[in-house]
Amino acid sequence: MKIFGSGVRTLVFVAGLGGTTRYWETRVTELAQEHRIVLVDLLGFGRSPKPWVKYSVERHVDALQRVLAPLGPVTLVGHSLGALIAAAYAARHTETVERLVLISLPHFGSQDAAYTYMRQGPVKGGLIYTNVLLTMLACIITRRLLGRILPYLIRDIPREVVEDLVKHTWRSSTSSLWDVVYRHDVADDLRILEPVHNVLCIHGSDDIMAPLAPVRALAEAFSNVQLCVLEGLDHHPFLREPERCCELIASFAEQAAREAMLPNG
Repeated sequence: MKIFGSGVRTLVFVAGLGGTTRYWETRVTELAQEHRIVLVDLLGFGRSPKPWVKYSVERHVDALQRVLAPLGPVTLVGHSLGALIAAAYAARHTETVERLVLISLPHFGSQDAAYTYMRQGPVKGGLIYTNVLLTMLACIITRRLLGRILPYLIRDIPREVVEDLVKHTWRSSTSSLWDVVYRHDVADDLRILEPVHNVLCIHGSDDIMAPLAPVRALAEAFSNVQLCVLEGLDHHPFLREPERCCELIASFAEQAAREAMLPNG
């Protein structure tokens, strides 16, 4: 965990599958001028412990709770897998979360629907991502054989982000993918949050890893969900347009602060 910046309100950032604190670190400096910034590695990724366990939603949430409990009320910002964990955390600890920002939220509704999209949709190598053995082998090969040259193979992602793509185990990566992304329905968490918290979804219009249409459907189904679509961006809007994303997050967090000052806030 990394903490920096100053301010009364706290923004907590949780990266996606394979991501670490470095996904955010150099891109949130403007926010740090008026907010306390907390960057967290999910269990099994980055510098966090990597136990040989099932990486279920509840296990991720429990691990995150141990880190966030001393911080008081926070605005929680999650990307991809981190967005799913953030929503689950907020639904289980509503009193400690002021606002929720979900970037590139993956929403399939069921494992079968996820399989169908991955295998028949625009994702290259979708068959690999829906076969546990192939996913495990791909993870091992990437970490042990390709780790040092990944920054030269993946040129459209910042170098420090690519370098950290190997800071996990095949167990933490594969289990998180299946038990959280494929099998967990975030709609259940949003249903709990609807009368309690407002939610901002930031999504790239060209995201193929987490398709936009199901997230748009969530925004239409839940009155507390606001969707901001960034045109022409893929699964990584925070890497492509960090200033724009920070502006949206800051505005959303400040709105929560204003509401808290109202007589019935």
